[in-house]
Amino acid sequence: MTAPATQTHEDDILGKAYDSKLMRRLLVYTRPYRALMYGAFALLCVEGGVQVVGPLLTRRVIDVAVPARDMHIVATCTAFLLLALVAEFVTSYGQTWLTSLLGQRVMRDLRMEIFEHLQRLSVSFFDRNPAGRLITRVTSDVETLNELFTSGVVSGLGDLFTLVAISVAMLIMDWRLALASFAVIPFVVMVSGLFRKGVRDTYRDIRVRLARINSFLQERLTGMRIVQLFGQEKREAQRFDELNRSHLDANLKSITIYALYFPAIELLTSVALAILIVAGASRVHANLLSVGTVAAFLQLVRRFFQPLQDLSEKYNILQTAMASSERIFTLLDTVPSVPDNAAPTEVVKRSRGVEVAFEDVWFAYDIAHLARQKRGEPAESVPVEWVLKGVTFTARPGETLALVGHTGAGKTTIVNLLMRFYDPQRGRITINGVDIRTMPLAELRSLIGYVQQDIFLFAGDIATNIRLSNPLSDEDVVKAAAKVGADRIIRGFPQGYGQVLGERGASISVGERQLLSFARAIAANAPLLLLDEATSAVDSEIEAEIHAALGVLVSGRTTIAVAHRLSTIANADMILVLHHGEVAERGTHRELLERGGLYDALWRLQAGDSEPLLKRAG
Repeated sequence: MTAPATQTHEDDILGKAYDSKLMRRLLVYTRPYRALMYGAFALLCVEGGVQVVGPLLTRRVIDVAVPARDMHIVATCTAFLLLALVAEFVTSYGQTWLTSLLGQRVMRDLRMEIFEHLQRLSVSFFDRNPAGRLITRVTSDVETLNELFTSGVVSGLGDLFTLVAISVAMLIMDWRLALASFAVIPFVVMVSGLFRKGVRDTYRDIRVRLARINSFLQERLTGMRIVQLFGQEKREAQRFDELNRSHLDANLKSITIYALYFPAIELLTSVALAILIVAGASRVHANLLSVGTVAAFLQLVRRFFQPLQDLSEKYNILQTAMASSERIFTLLDTVPSVPDNAAPTEVVKRSRGVEVAFEDVWFAYDIAHLARQKRGEPAESVPVEWVLKGVTFTARPGETLALVGHTGAGKTTIVNLLMRFYDPQRGRITINGVDIRTMPLAELRSLIGYVQQDIFLFAGDIATNIRLSNPLSDEDVVKAAAKVGADRIIRGFPQGYGQVLGERGASISVGERQLLSFARAIAANAPLLLLDEATSAVDSEIEAEIHAALGVLVSGRTTIAVAHRLSTIANADMILVLHHGEVAERGTHRELLERGGLYDALWRLQAGDSEPLLKRAG
């Protein structure tokens, strides 16, 4: 029995535009790259300062060189203008390269931290959180933070510096004309505020609709065989068209807002220029202001509104980055429900079997309900659904213990508890008398060879799938495969052990995948073997080979086998019959049949099954 999945939806709330705590945590990732950040900021400041050079040179040419007809001043100003343009190009290129490098390195570090953290989280976390949601954290949410560093934080500071530099230059040249130019700024702020609100809402709509498309695609692509088998192509295409059109409408709304915002800013810029001309014309006519100063102001005003426009866009970048960082840090702050803080122990020699004991073990997947009870809060109307209730048994070295019972009786849960994918709420589980909660997870799991019903093979070559984390030579891999009879099948592939498998091993048959999983278990050389329905889905042609491989696999090891087909465990040393999470019966196959209880009824129900497959060696 597996943990109940909790239905979750992609987050659609953007949250605060700025959160100082989140920003401080984000800036921690820039510490190793401070030189890049400071260098980019310095270049942005230089670029902002260069913005005022052109207008100042224009003023000098018009006010000094033209009246005096001094071509030397014109040539000098032209040379300085060319140098300013080159400096602007170099600084723009440099800051773009540095901020991009900063963002990419921070993104790399953050993705590695998230992935490493995900590998430490308990299996119960993945029961509650679908893979698509977690992939979004590692990909699109991290990419949003990359945009924050490349186009947000440093660039925003550069825009602010440019605004200050231009404002100071304007106020120094003529403060009255500067104030006249600033008259439209309140309207720019108002329009930018409406733009930010509109873009915020459309961004949220686009994100929700994109999440729906991703969810729909993931489910339909995974279940494509069923879609085609039942002729649902046209119906699913119509449903996808509805989702696609909804996503298109949200994007068109966003485009409309942008299409209105930029012309509005251009209109306000033109209004500012008109105010400037009107305010300057009378003063020029009265010889209170030079024409060069007005010309310089015309250039500065146009350059002044560009950073204002950029800052409005960067506000949206900041807002989406805060939402992404909140989701990422929520994930990074998630504590594994199965802690791994034990010191190394000497539990077992790998050449021998081990003794496994369950001592009055109680377990329920509804952990939140149990936590409320523990805190003394009022009990819910729905009682706790215990999956295991006081389970006690011992599996001795070199023996095979079988678990049978109806679906949901708790067989697979026992296996999951033994591997510490979960911890029991009551009782304890020991290996050679040592509570497994006091053992490091890596040490515990190194003692276990696990062959599951749903065999998982990685998209890679066969040798890698057999070897996994074990530092085995190619010769050892071949020996492990030969012990379980997989060598003959592997050599039949065109590339042999170098044959690249498809996703989840889809390019080979179920029986062949099963033999590879046996070879993997042999290669691990673990003293404890867990078989979870290991022969439930194999074809008759390869069944005999798997039967022989099982004999080799269980030899000299402590084996716990989960089985639905009772014929596969008839020769087990001990059989536990689970019923509603409790051990209803226990004994050998013959003893249980003579008792005439639940096991006898199950055996008679499966009387048409094949001969027993699981036999202990020796």
